[in-house]
Amino acid sequence: MFSKILIANRGEIACRVIRTARRMGIATVAVYSAADRDALHVRMADEAVAIGPAPASQSYLSVEAIIAACKQTGAEAVHPGYGFLSERAAFVEALLAAGITFIGPNAAAIGAMGDKIESKKAAAAAGVRTVPGFLGVIESPAHAVAIADGIGYPVMIKASAGGGGKGMRIAQSAAEVADGFARAKSEAAASFGDDRVFIEKFIENPRHIEIQVLGDKHGTVIHLGERECSIQRRHQKVLEEAPSPLLDEATRTEMGAQAIALARAVAYDSAGTVEFVAAQDRSFYFLEMNTRLQVEHPVTELVTGIDIVEEMIRVAAGERLRIAQADVTMNGWAVEARIYAEDPVRGFQPSTGRVLPFRPPEEGLHNGVTVRVDTGLVEGDAVSIYYDPMIAKLITHAPTRAGAIAAQARALDQFAIGGIRHNLAFLSSLMGLDRWQAGQLSTGLIVEAFGETIPEPLPEGELARRLVAIVAANQHRADRARHARPGRAAMTGSQARVVVMAGEAWPVTTAGTDAVTVTFADGLSLSVASAWRAPDPIWSGTVGGSAMDLQMTRAGAGWALRHAGKVATFEVWAPRAWDLSRFMPHVASADTDSLLLSPMPGLLTKLLVQAGDAVAEDQPLAVIEAMKMETVLRSRKAGLVGAIYPKIGDTLAVDAPILKVV
Repeated sequence: MFSKILIANRGEIACRVIRTARRMGIATVAVYSAADRDALHVRMADEAVAIGPAPASQSYLSVEAIIAACKQTGAEAVHPGYGFLSERAAFVEALLAAGITFIGPNAAAIGAMGDKIESKKAAAAAGVRTVPGFLGVIESPAHAVAIADGIGYPVMIKASAGGGGKGMRIAQSAAEVADGFARAKSEAAASFGDDRVFIEKFIENPRHIEIQVLGDKHGTVIHLGERECSIQRRHQKVLEEAPSPLLDEATRTEMGAQAIALARAVAYDSAGTVEFVAAQDRSFYFLEMNTRLQVEHPVTELVTGIDIVEEMIRVAAGERLRIAQADVTMNGWAVEARIYAEDPVRGFQPSTGRVLPFRPPEEGLHNGVTVRVDTGLVEGDAVSIYYDPMIAKLITHAPTRAGAIAAQARALDQFAIGGIRHNLAFLSSLMGLDRWQAGQLSTGLIVEAFGETIPEPLPEGELARRLVAIVAANQHRADRARHARPGRAAMTGSQARVVVMAGEAWPVTTAGTDAVTVTFADGLSLSVASAWRAPDPIWSGTVGGSAMDLQMTRAGAGWALRHAGKVATFEVWAPRAWDLSRFMPHVASADTDSLLLSPMPGLLTKLLVQAGDAVAEDQPLAVIEAMKMETVLRSRKAGLVGAIYPKIGDTLAVDAPILKVV
């Protein structure tokens, strides 16, 4: 067994590998870019080595820097995590030439399976069903259009070296193919250093199901069952679960057998994932094989009890698999939610900044339910523009699917994140979606249920009353605490208040000490009990005898509350002050149609117009790059380009003006 390994990655996956290595008694080496000098994975590892500037191309993608760090520290092996160099056969070969072991599959398997074009050829040769498509070199946008016309629309344009939704576009027409081909090639080159793309038929209303495989260097290959990853946004997975609510035992057996056959055909000898696209009738086709550890591996670990990272390390050290296929059992159900630094209200644009607070729910096993949090952040860390926006994974496991979903909903309500925009409320909304709860899934579910931009819905009905009661009770306790100071008369009796949410006034009276009774104008009373004290970001207690957890943070003169996907700001007024508030002046919102604003922090990579140019409504004006994704910014009205404020290469803050259309 190795005595020291280096993790050629960052963020949550680096921390996750370090935890298993530490449990195995293996020393760890972290590597870091200039942007990650104080990152959690650097603090967790036994040693850490700086490998270059913030851009990944000059640090985490530098084979020379990784090998130099191994030699400097005496690391015998490298775990690549996912992304970056994890599926580069040339990296494996360079490590072997330097006498360093790669904790992953052999270079030949990566060459055959890691490349999406070659993997489809290998799958077809092995008799695995594949999606119709064109796997040759696509020379130009016109060539791409001709191919798509021949396949029939819709088609999927995908980066050959890609993953994680980068370099991927769905096209419904020839015009969309031409534009998508250019965007996919550009993103693929920026993210993977390889701009090759291929085109295949897009299966409508599909489900995404994958099989986890494990192989050793002695010819043994097994599978650990399936995961369903159908809940996606822009081809990026959002929720994953194991097992799949679609598969029956016969389909599971057939899919697992095809995955094993494919892995054996390329002498696969590590952890890997064979991905399939499945129709609602359970027919399925091979998509690709990821020759690395998957982001969503924790759901498989929780239902099988197998530490996949440990098995990767043991296999790389030459050990035989300790598990036979007959030993693999799937117990209970696991659900994983990916928590991103992004703004659903702004079309999921990335968000950056210092994270304060950052309070995950308590991990561990309680009453048959497991909560696990994989993250690379602690409170006070910063999210930068240079890397993927995923900041944590929240995984829950319970005996049943319904139990795992309920546990996930509770844990999301107990997760506090501040300082950046995030998708916690959106994930909570997904937990409450009827289609999700019923297992009626497809990769288009999010767009079909919500659209491209997700407004934060206001609480209504009984939930609105409960949140109003919490805010009123907290104000009551705060007022009592102020009056309890020496020299002041104690506050007695009931107090009249007005709680305001989105312009709606809720007149209430409050009374009590430990438990506060909040009475509404229609006579309904709710008892609120909690030990909460500001500025704790998570409020826990009971309302009307029922337990609740929610995020509660200051928002100006009021409080912002988030629970079960609903978000609102509440203010507490004295009745007389509220009556007079209608006479206060209100500032009108500025008209921003003329200004092109940066919707996110990012790098201005292209200006598509010059001052004085005439532009049409919805015309592309500029391209922003952030977190490895390109975003085209379009004009909101026709007119002439006036002032242009930044220059190409400038780093822009959110809402920074780029140009004006007059």
